[in-house]
Amino acid sequence: MQPEGPYRFTHLLGGSPVGKAWAAIDEQGRFVSVAVLDATVAAAPGWREAFAEVANALAQSPDGPPITYADFSAAAPWVAYAAEAGPAPEKLFRALGVEYQPVPAAPRPVSAPPQPVSGVPQPVSGVPQPVSGVPQPVSGVPQPVSGAPQPVVDMPHAPWAVQSAAIPNQPPAHPVSAAPASSAPASPAGHDGAPTPATVSGPPADVPPFDPYAAPVRRIKPSAPPKRRTGLWAGVAALALVAVVGGGAGIYALSSDEPDEPDTPPTATSSGFPAATPLAPGLKPWAQAALRSPEERALAVAGPSMVFVEVMFTGYVRNKAGGALLDKAPVTFSRRCSGVVVQHEGYVLSNSQCVQPTPDVLVGGALNAVANRLVAEGSLQAKDISTYTRSRLSTSVLTGANAGDQPETRLYGQLNIAKGEVTDSPAIAGTVVRALPIEAGNVALIKLEQKNLPTSELNTSASVSPDTSLLVLGYGTTDTSFRAATYTVVSKTVTVTGIDSSTPLNPYRINEDLGLYSRGGIAIDPSGRVVGMLDNDVLRPDKANRLVVPVSAMTALLQAAGVTNALGKADNQYRSGLDAYFAGDESTAIARFDEAARNSPTNLLAQSYRQAAVDSRGSGDSGGSSWAVPVIAAAGGALAVAIVVAVAMLLARRRNSRF
Repeated sequence: MQPEGPYRFTHLLGGSPVGKAWAAIDEQGRFVSVAVLDATVAAAPGWREAFAEVANALAQSPDGPPITYADFSAAAPWVAYAAEAGPAPEKLFRALGVEYQPVPAAPRPVSAPPQPVSGVPQPVSGVPQPVSGVPQPVSGVPQPVSGAPQPVVDMPHAPWAVQSAAIPNQPPAHPVSAAPASSAPASPAGHDGAPTPATVSGPPADVPPFDPYAAPVRRIKPSAPPKRRTGLWAGVAALALVAVVGGGAGIYALSSDEPDEPDTPPTATSSGFPAATPLAPGLKPWAQAALRSPEERALAVAGPSMVFVEVMFTGYVRNKAGGALLDKAPVTFSRRCSGVVVQHEGYVLSNSQCVQPTPDVLVGGALNAVANRLVAEGSLQAKDISTYTRSRLSTSVLTGANAGDQPETRLYGQLNIAKGEVTDSPAIAGTVVRALPIEAGNVALIKLEQKNLPTSELNTSASVSPDTSLLVLGYGTTDTSFRAATYTVVSKTVTVTGIDSSTPLNPYRINEDLGLYSRGGIAIDPSGRVVGMLDNDVLRPDKANRLVVPVSAMTALLQAAGVTNALGKADNQYRSGLDAYFAGDESTAIARFDEAARNSPTNLLAQSYRQAAVDSRGSGDSGGSSWAVPVIAAAGGALAVAIVVAVAMLLARRRNSRF
């Protein structure tokens, strides 16, 4: 069973009594090697800490392998190294003081017969013994590394120890002593794999006993052998030759289609996509839902159209009464939220209060930015920020350079993985086309200055009732630094807890939320179509984004602006590729994903799923070996005919020899 982690594990590199080494590919298509400590061993006192300390110590040494990424808090802690670092996991396990057995490329044939032994071989010390039950707890704790690592005693019996001991072509730690020359050859191996010596009795079988009465010449002259049927035997030999050659060619054709190395993941140069396009999608459906499940497909349909929206405001804070500046320096602050592409020409739906806030919300953000700057200058204490903002909220206004000017507003959208305060590529500039007030749905329409964007489809006939399960998507971050935080698309399955019928809008509430920046995100049905937009619930004390605005408000805004929710050519190609992929038709999926990625370069999930289809297909769909199966069948038939003819000839010859 492969370990869990942010990688696609391809094959096993080796094993030890406490963990394994894997070859893997990261989300950007780079090859890595990963050392994984077994979860049972990690649960034993001291092992998790020793694993982390040794890995860090090796990385800090002059010639040690640098760590690409690690997670020491996981149930099965792991450390990843770049493939260029060489056998880094092996170094780590050996530094822990345990034996390490690499997985050989292929077993080698035995070049000589087994040597006779003088007794039953003894178990080889140093090789882990198979475990018949559950792994036993580790009784010994590794000592901290200070200089050369010391061997660790009382190693745990891990399940893979049996596999490590069974790796072929590994010589034992102590050779078995040779047997006396007079012993007979060993009998076939017993159930434990060790040869069992045979008992010596009598002279060697290849030396016949001396017969003093044997005559030097034959007493009975044998009859002449029957005439050889040379032509018939030649025909049989020809049939056998045809069978061997044909079968070998067919088998070679089938086996030659299997790649010796893993398929190289698409890169910016090898796949023909623009070099500036980051090959890292903002959402990984296969990691957030069960593989090949309806949930994964729904996320894959809607994921590429998610947009990270950031609006930057720059202006001056003044007193409403006389227009005097509260602070002579201009102030700049940002509002961040989520959005979704609803028209491939660049139209995006998002949250009104995020992209076009009301004046009181706008001046509140500006005052908060001024207060934080005063704290940085030392003229205000951090505990007084809230008091400073509230006391001036009703008497202040945000303007441009002149009292009658509007503050400067800049809007940017990013697809896939996004970062804060990015104003150049891959950020896309945009403007607000129209926005609905809070009571009408709090939905805004944005036009981004880029076309051929992956688009989501609105389900205008959606019927949502209490206890309905929905998938919600929105942008989120775990970074604590606001300025340059990294944002990715997160998802969650939620349940509708009720519908608010006190307003004509009839929004519905859900039991969980995705975080502060998910406002403007979407709720989707099992087919991946949008049924609503996430908004903050003002009736909750925490104002969490647990309110879903129905899709009717979204369609009403589009109709008022004269914009149609329509999928583009690339969207249909991408969905056709998903249909083929989830139906197991990898060849069709690869072709469709190629077309979708070519026509919509920002749809990085099309490239990711194309590679997944390539990996899933393997050698079964290769068109170059379609002739191999009938050739092998014909060769098998020829071989069967040859065997039947040969057997008939031998039986006829035996009958003739009796007379």
